[in-house]
Amino acid sequence: MTIRQDLPAAVEEGQPTRIELDIDGMTCAACATRIEKKLNKVDNARAIVNFATDRAVITGLPQSATDELVLAVKKAGYSATPVARDADPNETSRPDRARGLLRRLLVSALITLPLGNLGIVLALVPDLRFPGWEWLCVLLAIPVVFWCAWPFHRATLRNVRHGSFSMDTLVSIGVLAAFFFAVVTIAFGLDSQPGYWIGWGRTPAGADSMYLEVSSVVTTFLLAGRYFEARARRSAADVLGALNDLAAKTVRVLVDGREFEIPIGKLQAGQEFSVRPGETIAADGEVVDGMSAVDTSMMTGEPVPAEIGRGARVLGGTIALNGRLLVRAVAVGGHTQLAQMAQLAEQAQARKARVQRLVDKVVSIFVPVVLAIALVTFFGWLLINGSVSAGFSAAISVLIIACPCAMGLATPTALMVGVGRAGQLGIVIKGPEALEASGTIDTVVLDKTGTLTDGEMTLESVTAVGAVPEDLVRRWAAGLESHSEHPIGRAIAASAGIGLRVEDFQALPGLGASGRIDDHELLIGNRTLLDDRSVTLPPAAGAIIDQAETAGKTAVLLAADAAVAGVLVLSDRIKTSASEAVAAIKELGLTTVLLTGDNERAATAVGKRLGIDRVVAGVLPTDKAQRIAALQAEGHKVAMVGDGINDATALATADLGLAVLSGTDIALKSADMILVRKHLGVIADAIHLARRTLRTIRGNLIWAFAYNVAAIPLAAFGLLNPLIAGAAMSLSSVFVVSNSLRLRSQQARRSA
Repeated sequence: MTIRQDLPAAVEEGQPTRIELDIDGMTCAACATRIEKKLNKVDNARAIVNFATDRAVITGLPQSATDELVLAVKKAGYSATPVARDADPNETSRPDRARGLLRRLLVSALITLPLGNLGIVLALVPDLRFPGWEWLCVLLAIPVVFWCAWPFHRATLRNVRHGSFSMDTLVSIGVLAAFFFAVVTIAFGLDSQPGYWIGWGRTPAGADSMYLEVSSVVTTFLLAGRYFEARARRSAADVLGALNDLAAKTVRVLVDGREFEIPIGKLQAGQEFSVRPGETIAADGEVVDGMSAVDTSMMTGEPVPAEIGRGARVLGGTIALNGRLLVRAVAVGGHTQLAQMAQLAEQAQARKARVQRLVDKVVSIFVPVVLAIALVTFFGWLLINGSVSAGFSAAISVLIIACPCAMGLATPTALMVGVGRAGQLGIVIKGPEALEASGTIDTVVLDKTGTLTDGEMTLESVTAVGAVPEDLVRRWAAGLESHSEHPIGRAIAASAGIGLRVEDFQALPGLGASGRIDDHELLIGNRTLLDDRSVTLPPAAGAIIDQAETAGKTAVLLAADAAVAGVLVLSDRIKTSASEAVAAIKELGLTTVLLTGDNERAATAVGKRLGIDRVVAGVLPTDKAQRIAALQAEGHKVAMVGDGINDATALATADLGLAVLSGTDIALKSADMILVRKHLGVIADAIHLARRTLRTIRGNLIWAFAYNVAAIPLAAFGLLNPLIAGAAMSLSSVFVVSNSLRLRSQQARRSA
């Protein structure tokens, strides 16, 4: 066997794959929506554009369609660069937005400082004026208005081409209007009237050149706000990208007893690779040789390293602490749990919540309304006192103060930070719908086996209650259950080693199984199954069952030839964190419900031990969704926590589905949140963080909307001059972003 340095790509060129594009030029959520619509017009393309990460993800097309997708983005007025399939997920080929804004901000500030001092002093003190001072101010303002403010103008031009409006429209019109008004008044001598109100009165005649300072200062304020916003968004994206940072960049594969270091993108499933102490495990796999403690805290939030050895499953992104491991890769690249978690988190951030879709509609109406208000303000002042300068000042203030940047940032920034922080705490939020549902739920339904318990049943005792010897009871039971995938069946089958040959085996979901061994007709299952088959339960068997169920254990009956032959008692250890987790859920004001297929007595014993409010027992797998629907019919908003394939329908039926990671793929696909951390306190943490994120979004929107509504009348009545309006608008956006970043302080309230 030899190592190939040109390992083939995971997907052939002609087959559908995942294409990623770095997008440059987006300035608001409306840009992302416009690009997304353009990409989705490409045949078979399914695109999601993430404004937070400036990245588009397209599926359904072969890699060869990349050029067509780049062209579609360009037709929308933006630029795109393909992301290499083996590229670092956190690396990007687009220019650093924050750095570009910083350059423009520095130039704007350096010019505005002398322009402001010179222009304002000369405008307010006519005795200090010198010939041509106004044109000197014009020359200083030109680079600020046309180069520094270019991002606003470029976005406005793009909007005009597409017949739409955005937040940048108001900024661009305001800055250009202030500049050209000043130039016109200077050129044609129209500045003989007093200027705008500045707090203690009107500026003296000839001071309309101050609108040059307005255009420059407002540009500086807005660039400062955009810069700090970009910095904050990048910081929030860093939180979201923390999962990607965990991935190894290279891996040492073992070939013919020798190690070869290759890029992680070339690792293939089935290859063996080595992990030295302190190194990151490169892919999901199975330990072939070696022992080590493995730290999973950075990925799952579990603080205690797990000791693993041969045969154990390991996850890519975790760290081997004190021993060398030889691992056979099972899932590589985008199929690893780490990669799928990162993709889910990114897609969740990219999808729009209902409240954000409402905001987008409001903004699309709000901008033209503000333009209309500005025109009415200008002509209103002109009719009332005949002052062009005063009317123009008020109209410019309306345009600037009304810029709804804060409203547009309210949802994306909070969602981005919340989803990113959740990933660090071992919680994958699959979409904004989960956040919205978290704010309404009042009941949490908990599956028992595999969720509240370890899911590994242990056979505690086998008691013969008839003429069949105990050893044969055990072997017959093991033979029947050797065909079962149920945890109870696996435990019984494992207890007797090699079982006997079974004929006419039939699984009876929710009840047990039947079959024939050595011409004996056998039944194994619960009391309901035996009642259905008219098998009489002897008193000795009944006593054993009662004792087991009182202790919260599970009793299984074996019948041979229509007579009970024995009772098998099994137990599933309740997780040490279960009681604490239930208490944490109840602290959030939620009602807890235990939903299980166990009999009433055993289920009640477990529920009482854990402090669960309500127990629903004896539920067949096919009935779980119906029980969830019944709770909803009673007026409850229900969250379901489960892990098995039997829980998939119930998870999808619930208002909020939470799947523990040990569950099946189907269960995970059906859930709204995936809980990675093993400690069950993660359930309360997930709900608490989702609620806090939702409260932050609502708080941001209330602030932004109230701010705009309250400020527009002040500007229209001349109580805010353009300088103050620009500063206030920028501070509003910075407040919204900073408020969202507070979500990074969320800590796991429960740890293992």
